[in-house]
Amino acid sequence: MRSIVIALAFTASMISAALAQTSSAQPPLAQAWPTHAVRLIVNFPPGGAADLLARLIGQSLSETFGQPVVVENKAGANGNLGGDAVARSAPDGYTLLMSSGSMVAINPHIYATMPFDPAKDIVPVASVARVPFYLVVRVDNPAQDLNALIGDLKANPGKRNFGSPGVGSSPHLAAELLKKMTGTDAVHVPYRGAAPALNDLLGGQLDFLFDPGIAIEHVKAGRLRAIAIGSPQRSHQLPDVPTLAELGLTGFDADAVFGVYAPAGTPSDIVARLNAEINRALATDALKERIMAVGNVPAAMSPEAFGERASEDSKRFGSLIRERGITAGSN
Repeated sequence: MRSIVIALAFTASMISAALAQTSSAQPPLAQAWPTHAVRLIVNFPPGGAADLLARLIGQSLSETFGQPVVVENKAGANGNLGGDAVARSAPDGYTLLMSSGSMVAINPHIYATMPFDPAKDIVPVASVARVPFYLVVRVDNPAQDLNALIGDLKANPGKRNFGSPGVGSSPHLAAELLKKMTGTDAVHVPYRGAAPALNDLLGGQLDFLFDPGIAIEHVKAGRLRAIAIGSPQRSHQLPDVPTLAELGLTGFDADAVFGVYAPAGTPSDIVARLNAEINRALATDALKERIMAVGNVPAAMSPEAFGERASEDSKRFGSLIRERGITAGSN
């Protein structure tokens, strides 16, 4: 009887050890992921800053993971349409979002209702770039500098116009901040993205706009003039262009942070792996140069720091939105 008990105990211990060994051999979820293509939804049209950054980071991730990262543009409602599509997706790491900070930090202030809650239904994964906004005009605009532009706006209240990627977008708020700080007025013309607005500026339908960097090639080619930059620092690409703070608008800061989000409930180890791989890519000279070439600044952050930045921007821009009476139905 004693030998039977010993044998059973030995067998049980062997089974337990085998199970433990099998369990420890199981790879963490993030190591097994991804096994097929990943969708990276951009909530603005092709050609804008979000789209350009998505394609840059998507290419890097595709090379790292050995799986395609397919960029899909789903524009509308200042980013809400694409954001909602991701919020409703399975939280398995196979559907991600590239968005400007405005969808998270600004849209809840301007929409009476949202199809999803950016604070609960999506989670920050990784910041990709800080996006400054460049105050640009056509070269045939008589305003050669900021003082001349302000003078023209004051002499023609409500007769000049500016474009933006949409009501409540970061470039829109940059222009509203300019109007507030200079006591001027101009008509806002919202578009469905930065690229269509830039096209109309080049075509003569707009007088000025705050551009997220896609206009730099036109500035260098002599088609547009950059009057100032709405960032605390000058641009690496246009180092001779002063900041608005330097020109007397003390404290002017309209920068936005663009980055990657995932549906709420996405496994934490997948989020951590994505964050690590994106930050690794941002540290490479090749990607740094390509991001800076379009006037943006690489900005690696942890998911927590990225979320905190969105919260700070929400407080900062929320007060401006309330003061200016900006709603999704306004211009």
